[in-house]
Amino acid sequence: MATENRNLSEYNQEYVPNGADFKIGIVVSEWNENITLNLLKGAKEALLENGVKEENIIVRFAPGTFELPLAAQYMYEYTDVDGVVAIGSVIQGETRHFDFVCEGATLGLKDVGLKYNKPTVLCVLTDNTLQQAIDRSGGKHGNKGIECAIACMKMVGLKKNFE
Repeated sequence: MATENRNLSEYNQEYVPNGADFKIGIVVSEWNENITLNLLKGAKEALLENGVKEENIIVRFAPGTFELPLAAQYMYEYTDVDGVVAIGSVIQGETRHFDFVCEGATLGLKDVGLKYNKPTVLCVLTDNTLQQAIDRSGGKHGNKGIECAIACMKMVGLKKNFE
């Protein structure tokens, strides 16, 4: 398991660019909101801790994880964000719906990032159980929202180094 013996909330602040001039969008799935709202909380805290101004964090909600790619696309088309963190949680059920939602969200977010040439970070938990999702959204494995917000900031900083 990728998170075994690793805390998703831990990072070295020395490697994170100052976000004072960054504008970050966050799109959040309403499905499994007990998980996604915890991921959002972690992401926002990490952005604020690293200099992103509160008014430069734009949060919008989508009905589910499958809708996150279009929500991210809307974020790029209607705001001037430098990057987007897409937050969702899909928990394995008895059907293949899990596979379709996860693949659609993953490929869709990749396509949006490439289309707009901006960091579009996948912060979608794809767990077998609710407990695994709890453990990765502020539980014993930390908060994936923090990890993804930091990844977004690093990618925005990387892009700005090329401009």
